[in-house]
Amino acid sequence: MPQQPERGPRINEQIRITPIRLVGAAGEQLGVVPTAQALEMAREANLDLVEVAPHEKPPVCKIIDYGKLKYEQSRKKDKAKVHQQKLKEIRVRPKTGDHDVETKVNQARKFLEHGDKVLVNVLFRGRELQHIEEGRRIIDQILEKLADFSKLEKAASMEGRRMTALLAPKPAK
Repeated sequence: MPQQPERGPRINEQIRITPIRLVGAAGEQLGVVPTAQALEMAREANLDLVEVAPHEKPPVCKIIDYGKLKYEQSRKKDKAKVHQQKLKEIRVRPKTGDHDVETKVNQARKFLEHGDKVLVNVLFRGRELQHIEEGRRIIDQILEKLADFSKLEKAASMEGRRMTALLAPKPAK
C-alpha cells in the first residue's frame, strides 16, 4: 500500500478511533474518554479536538484552537531559519564628495544592521596614488562614522591600487 504524504494532525470528525486519551484546553489530563464525548467537550469550549500523538495506545488528543496551533508552528519554522552572513562591499575614490561618502556610510550601516560584514575599498587611479593620505582620510572618516555599529576586523591597509578595511557587525547585547 503506497504511503500517503503527511497532512498534519487529524482534527474533529477526522478522528475515528475510540476511545482516546484526552488533554483539556488548560493542559489538564481528562483521562480516557469516548471520541464522541471528547468532540462534544471541544464544541462546548468553542475549540477543536486535535490528535497530538496518533501512535500511542490509546491515541492522545487535545482540546485546542487548531488555527492558533498552525500559526505557532509556522512562526517556529520561520524563527529556525538562520541568517547566512555575507560580505558586502562599498567602493569610494579619494575625490569622492562628502555627501556621496555619507550615502555609502548609510548603505554600510544597513548591511551591518542586517548582520553582514562590510569591506570598505578606496580605489586609486593614475596620479591619485601620489595622494594616499587623501584616501586614508576618507577611509578613516567612514570607519569613524560606523564605529558604533561595527567592530574593525581588519585595519585599513594598501593592497596594490586599493586601500581596504574590513568591518564586522557588533554582537548583540
